[in-house]
Amino acid sequence: MDSNPSSDPAPDFSGLWIPLVTPFRERAVDHDALARLVEHLSPSGIAGFVVCGSTGEAAALDADEQLAVLATVARAAPGLPRIMGLSGYHLGKTLERVRELGGHDLAGLLVPAPSYIRPSQAGLLDWFGAIADAAAQPLLVYDIPYRTGVAIARETLLSLAAHPNIRAIKDCGGDMAKTRSLIADGRLQVLAGEDALLFATVAEGGAGAIAASAHLQTGRFVEVLRLLGAGRLPEARAAWQPLLPLIEAMFADANPGPLKAALALQGLLEEELRSPMTRVAPEPRARLLEVLARFSRP
Repeated sequence: MDSNPSSDPAPDFSGLWIPLVTPFRERAVDHDALARLVEHLSPSGIAGFVVCGSTGEAAALDADEQLAVLATVARAAPGLPRIMGLSGYHLGKTLERVRELGGHDLAGLLVPAPSYIRPSQAGLLDWFGAIADAAAQPLLVYDIPYRTGVAIARETLLSLAAHPNIRAIKDCGGDMAKTRSLIADGRLQVLAGEDALLFATVAEGGAGAIAASAHLQTGRFVEVLRLLGAGRLPEARAAWQPLLPLIEAMFADANPGPLKAALALQGLLEEELRSPMTRVAPEPRARLLEVLARFSRP
Protein backbone atom coordinates (compact mmCIF):
# COMPACT_ATOMS: atom_id res chain seq x y z
CA MET A 1 0.00 0.00 0.00
CA ASP A 2 1.26 3.48 -0.85
CA SER A 3 2.13 5.16 2.44
CA ASN A 4 2.04 8.65 0.91
CA PRO A 5 -1.59 9.77 1.23
CA SER A 6 -1.05 12.87 -0.92
CA SER A 7 -0.34 10.65 -3.94
CA ASP A 8 -3.77 8.99 -3.74
CA PRO A 9 -6.86 10.37 -5.52
CA ALA A 10 -8.84 12.82 -3.40
CA PRO A 11 -11.33 10.87 -1.27
CA ASP A 12 -15.01 11.69 -1.44
CA PHE A 13 -17.06 11.35 1.74
CA SER A 14 -20.20 12.97 0.37
CA GLY A 15 -23.63 11.41 0.76
CA LEU A 16 -25.31 9.47 3.54
CA TRP A 17 -23.22 7.19 5.74
CA ILE A 18 -24.78 4.75 8.19
CA PRO A 19 -22.99 4.47 11.57
CA LEU A 20 -23.83 0.83 12.15
CA VAL A 21 -25.15 -0.60 15.38
CA THR A 22 -23.45 -3.76 16.59
CA PRO A 23 -26.00 -6.55 17.15
CA PHE A 24 -25.51 -8.84 20.14
CA ARG A 25 -27.01 -12.18 21.06
CA GLU A 26 -26.34 -13.75 24.46
CA ARG A 27 -23.59 -11.17 25.12
CA ALA A 28 -21.62 -12.04 21.95
CA VAL A 29 -21.52 -10.13 18.67
CA ASP A 30 -24.28 -11.50 16.45
CA HIS A 31 -22.50 -11.63 13.10
CA ASP A 32 -25.46 -13.19 11.32
CA ALA A 33 -27.66 -10.26 12.35
CA LEU A 34 -24.95 -7.77 11.43
CA ALA A 35 -24.65 -9.24 7.93
CA ARG A 36 -28.44 -9.24 7.59
CA LEU A 37 -28.60 -5.57 8.61
CA VAL A 38 -25.84 -4.56 6.20
CA GLU A 39 -27.48 -6.45 3.32
CA HIS A 40 -30.79 -4.77 4.19
CA LEU A 41 -29.29 -1.26 4.09
CA SER A 42 -26.87 -1.61 1.19
CA PRO A 43 -29.29 -1.19 -1.78
CA SER A 44 -30.82 2.03 -0.43
CA GLY A 45 -28.44 4.49 -2.07
CA ILE A 46 -26.18 5.15 0.91
CA ALA A 47 -22.54 6.18 0.46
CA GLY A 48 -21.21 3.55 2.85
CA PHE A 49 -20.91 2.43 6.46
CA VAL A 50 -19.17 3.70 9.55
CA VAL A 51 -18.04 0.68 11.59
CA CYS A 52 -17.36 0.75 15.33
CA GLY A 53 -18.47 4.28 16.00
CA SER A 54 -20.31 5.39 19.13
CA THR A 55 -23.62 4.04 17.74
CA GLY A 56 -21.84 0.69 17.33
CA GLU A 57 -21.01 0.58 21.06
CA ALA A 58 -17.34 0.41 20.07
CA ALA A 59 -16.20 1.18 23.61
CA ALA A 60 -17.77 -2.12 24.71
CA LEU A 61 -15.96 -4.13 22.01
CA ASP A 62 -12.41 -5.38 22.43
CA ALA A 63 -9.88 -4.96 19.62
CA ASP A 64 -10.44 -8.41 18.14
CA GLU A 65 -14.22 -8.00 18.20
CA GLN A 66 -13.90 -4.70 16.36
CA LEU A 67 -11.85 -6.30 13.59
CA ALA A 68 -14.33 -9.19 13.37
CA VAL A 69 -17.19 -6.70 12.99
CA LEU A 70 -15.27 -4.91 10.23
CA ALA A 71 -14.68 -8.22 8.43
CA THR A 72 -18.38 -9.11 8.56
CA VAL A 73 -19.40 -5.76 7.13
CA ALA A 74 -16.82 -6.11 4.34
CA ARG A 75 -18.11 -9.56 3.42
CA ALA A 76 -21.75 -8.49 3.49
CA ALA A 77 -21.27 -5.37 1.36
CA PRO A 78 -17.94 -5.61 -0.48
CA GLY A 79 -18.92 -2.90 -2.93
CA LEU A 80 -19.58 -0.18 -0.36
CA PRO A 81 -16.80 1.82 1.34
CA ARG A 82 -16.19 1.57 5.05
CA ILE A 83 -15.00 4.13 7.59
CA MET A 84 -13.59 2.72 10.83
CA GLY A 85 -14.08 4.44 14.17
CA LEU A 86 -10.88 4.89 16.17
CA SER A 87 -10.85 6.34 19.66
CA GLY A 88 -8.60 6.35 22.69
CA TYR A 89 -6.57 8.57 24.94
CA HIS A 90 -3.12 6.93 24.91
CA LEU A 91 -1.35 8.24 21.83
CA GLY A 92 1.17 5.40 21.56
CA LYS A 93 -1.49 2.71 21.70
CA THR A 94 -3.70 4.67 19.33
CA LEU A 95 -0.87 4.89 16.81
CA GLU A 96 -0.34 1.13 17.10
CA ARG A 97 -4.00 0.65 16.20
CA VAL A 98 -3.66 3.10 13.31
CA ARG A 99 -0.77 1.10 11.88
CA GLU A 100 -2.69 -2.16 12.35
CA LEU A 101 -5.69 -0.75 10.47
CA GLY A 102 -3.40 0.40 7.67
CA GLY A 103 -3.57 -3.06 6.17
CA HIS A 104 -7.37 -3.01 5.90
CA ASP A 105 -9.46 -1.79 2.98
CA LEU A 106 -10.94 1.35 4.51
CA ALA A 107 -12.11 4.62 3.02
CA GLY A 108 -11.06 6.48 6.15
CA LEU A 109 -10.67 6.61 9.91
CA LEU A 110 -13.13 8.53 12.09
CA VAL A 111 -11.11 9.98 14.98
CA PRO A 112 -12.39 12.05 17.93
CA ALA A 113 -10.40 14.07 20.42
CA PRO A 114 -8.97 11.92 23.23
CA SER A 115 -11.66 11.34 25.83
CA TYR A 116 -11.24 12.30 29.50
CA ILE A 117 -7.98 14.21 28.88
CA ARG A 118 -9.49 17.57 27.84
CA PRO A 119 -6.32 18.79 26.12
CA SER A 120 -5.58 22.34 24.98
CA GLN A 121 -6.07 23.28 21.35
CA ALA A 122 -2.31 22.88 20.86
CA GLY A 123 -2.63 19.37 22.29
CA LEU A 124 -5.44 18.62 19.83
CA LEU A 125 -3.25 19.75 16.95
CA ASP A 126 -0.54 17.36 18.14
CA TRP A 127 -3.04 14.50 18.61
CA PHE A 128 -4.68 14.69 15.21
CA GLY A 129 -1.44 15.56 13.44
CA ALA A 130 0.37 12.50 14.82
CA ILE A 131 -2.50 10.18 13.86
CA ALA A 132 -2.82 11.70 10.39
CA ASP A 133 0.93 11.33 9.84
CA ALA A 134 0.79 7.63 10.77
CA ALA A 135 -2.42 6.68 8.96
CA ALA A 136 -2.52 4.93 5.61
CA GLN A 137 -6.11 6.15 5.15
CA PRO A 138 -7.51 9.69 5.28
CA LEU A 139 -8.85 11.01 8.57
CA LEU A 140 -12.28 12.35 9.35
CA VAL A 141 -12.09 14.49 12.48
CA TYR A 142 -14.97 13.74 14.86
CA ASP A 143 -15.92 16.93 16.71
CA ILE A 144 -18.20 15.77 19.51
CA PRO A 145 -17.49 17.75 22.68
CA TYR A 146 -20.32 16.27 24.75
CA ARG A 147 -18.58 12.88 24.55
CA THR A 148 -14.92 13.93 24.69
CA GLY A 149 -15.17 16.91 27.04
CA VAL A 150 -13.39 19.29 24.68
CA ALA A 151 -14.58 21.30 21.69
CA ILE A 152 -12.29 21.58 18.69
CA ALA A 153 -12.06 25.30 17.96
CA ARG A 154 -12.68 26.71 14.50
CA GLU A 155 -9.08 27.89 14.23
CA THR A 156 -7.82 24.45 15.20
CA LEU A 157 -9.97 22.77 12.55
CA LEU A 158 -8.81 25.23 9.93
CA SER A 159 -5.21 24.45 10.89
CA LEU A 160 -5.90 20.71 10.66
CA ALA A 161 -7.43 21.24 7.22
CA ALA A 162 -3.93 22.06 5.95
CA HIS A 163 -2.80 18.49 6.65
CA PRO A 164 -2.96 16.50 3.40
CA ASN A 165 -4.35 13.43 5.18
CA ILE A 166 -7.17 15.16 7.09
CA ARG A 167 -10.06 15.38 4.64
CA ALA A 168 -13.41 15.67 6.41
CA ILE A 169 -15.20 16.34 9.67
CA LYS A 170 -18.12 14.66 11.37
CA ASP A 171 -19.67 17.76 12.86
CA CYS A 172 -21.36 17.29 16.22
CA GLY A 173 -20.02 20.56 17.59
CA GLY A 174 -23.40 22.29 17.74
CA ASP A 175 -21.94 25.57 16.45
CA MET A 176 -23.42 26.52 13.08
CA ALA A 177 -21.11 29.53 12.77
CA LYS A 178 -18.16 27.13 12.94
CA THR A 179 -19.89 24.78 10.52
CA ARG A 180 -20.43 27.59 8.01
CA SER A 181 -16.80 28.68 8.31
CA LEU A 182 -15.59 25.16 7.52
CA ILE A 183 -17.95 24.87 4.55
CA ALA A 184 -16.85 28.27 3.25
CA ASP A 185 -13.18 27.34 3.66
CA GLY A 186 -13.80 24.30 1.46
CA ARG A 187 -10.80 22.16 2.38
CA LEU A 188 -12.70 19.74 4.63
CA GLN A 189 -15.85 17.94 3.58
CA VAL A 190 -18.37 18.71 6.32
CA LEU A 191 -20.67 15.86 7.30
CA ALA A 192 -23.54 16.49 9.68
CA GLY A 193 -23.15 14.29 12.74
CA GLU A 194 -26.20 15.57 14.58
CA ASP A 195 -29.11 13.96 12.76
CA ALA A 196 -31.45 16.90 13.36
CA LEU A 197 -28.96 19.25 11.66
CA LEU A 198 -28.63 17.16 8.48
CA PHE A 199 -30.91 19.41 6.44
CA ALA A 200 -29.39 22.68 7.63
CA THR A 201 -25.80 21.49 7.17
CA VAL A 202 -26.30 20.16 3.65
CA ALA A 203 -28.47 23.12 2.61
CA GLU A 204 -25.59 25.38 3.68
CA GLY A 205 -23.23 23.43 1.43
CA GLY A 206 -22.14 20.49 3.58
CA ALA A 207 -21.15 17.26 1.85
CA GLY A 208 -23.52 14.85 3.58
CA ALA A 209 -24.20 13.19 6.90
CA ILE A 210 -23.35 10.33 9.23
CA ALA A 211 -26.79 9.71 10.69
CA ALA A 212 -27.79 6.93 13.07
CA SER A 213 -31.51 7.56 12.52
CA ALA A 214 -31.05 6.65 8.86
CA HIS A 215 -30.96 2.95 9.79
CA LEU A 216 -34.73 3.55 9.50
CA GLN A 217 -36.50 5.09 6.52
CA THR A 218 -33.10 5.05 4.82
CA GLY A 219 -34.45 5.78 1.37
CA ARG A 220 -36.18 8.91 2.63
CA PHE A 221 -32.94 10.24 4.10
CA VAL A 222 -31.15 9.50 0.83
CA GLU A 223 -33.88 11.32 -1.07
CA VAL A 224 -33.55 14.41 1.13
CA LEU A 225 -29.84 14.62 0.31
CA ARG A 226 -30.51 14.03 -3.39
CA LEU A 227 -33.06 16.83 -3.52
CA LEU A 228 -30.81 19.21 -1.64
CA GLY A 229 -27.95 18.39 -3.99
CA ALA A 230 -30.20 19.19 -6.93
CA GLY A 231 -31.20 22.53 -5.42
CA ARG A 232 -34.83 21.48 -5.08
CA LEU A 233 -35.28 23.05 -1.68
CA PRO A 234 -39.11 23.01 -1.31
CA GLU A 235 -39.26 19.32 -2.24
CA ALA A 236 -36.34 18.53 0.06
CA ARG A 237 -38.07 20.33 2.91
CA ALA A 238 -41.29 18.40 2.31
CA ALA A 239 -39.36 15.12 2.40
CA TRP A 240 -37.39 16.15 5.49
CA GLN A 241 -40.05 17.39 7.84
CA PRO A 242 -41.80 14.01 8.38
CA LEU A 243 -38.44 12.58 9.48
CA LEU A 244 -38.00 15.02 12.37
CA PRO A 245 -40.28 13.14 14.83
CA LEU A 246 -38.37 9.94 14.02
CA ILE A 247 -35.03 11.63 14.73
CA GLU A 248 -36.38 13.03 17.99
CA ALA A 249 -37.61 9.58 19.03
CA MET A 250 -34.25 7.99 18.18
CA PHE A 251 -32.50 10.27 20.68
CA ALA A 252 -35.16 10.44 23.39
CA ASP A 253 -33.02 7.92 25.32
CA ALA A 254 -29.34 7.03 25.14
CA ASN A 255 -28.24 6.00 21.64
CA PRO A 256 -28.45 3.24 20.40
CA GLY A 257 -31.19 2.06 22.79
CA PRO A 258 -34.17 3.40 20.80
CA LEU A 259 -32.56 2.44 17.50
CA LYS A 260 -32.00 -1.15 18.55
CA ALA A 261 -35.60 -1.34 19.78
CA ALA A 262 -36.84 -0.18 16.36
CA LEU A 263 -34.57 -2.58 14.46
CA ALA A 264 -35.66 -5.45 16.72
CA LEU A 265 -39.28 -4.70 15.81
CA GLN A 266 -38.28 -5.21 12.18
CA GLY A 267 -36.75 -8.58 13.05
CA LEU A 268 -33.26 -7.47 12.05
CA LEU A 269 -31.58 -8.06 15.41
CA GLU A 270 -32.11 -8.82 19.09
CA GLU A 271 -32.75 -5.87 21.38
CA GLU A 272 -29.56 -6.43 23.34
CA LEU A 273 -26.96 -3.88 24.41
CA ARG A 274 -23.75 -4.14 26.39
CA SER A 275 -23.49 -2.55 29.81
CA PRO A 276 -23.48 0.28 30.65
CA MET A 277 -25.83 0.83 27.72
CA THR A 278 -29.42 -0.19 28.43
CA ARG A 279 -32.62 -0.87 26.57
CA VAL A 280 -34.85 2.11 25.92
CA ALA A 281 -36.94 3.15 28.93
CA PRO A 282 -40.75 2.75 28.91
CA GLU A 283 -41.72 6.37 28.22
CA PRO A 284 -39.43 6.97 25.22
CA ARG A 285 -40.29 3.46 23.99
CA ALA A 286 -43.97 4.40 23.88
CA ARG A 287 -43.13 7.58 21.96
CA LEU A 288 -40.97 5.58 19.58
CA LEU A 289 -43.74 3.07 18.87
CA GLU A 290 -46.14 5.92 18.17
CA VAL A 291 -43.76 7.51 15.67
CA LEU A 292 -43.01 4.20 13.93
CA ALA A 293 -46.73 3.53 13.60
CA ARG A 294 -47.13 6.75 11.58
CA PHE A 295 -44.72 5.46 8.93
CA SER A 296 -46.63 2.19 8.65
CA ARG A 297 -49.94 3.91 7.88
CA PRO A 298 -50.98 4.23 4.23
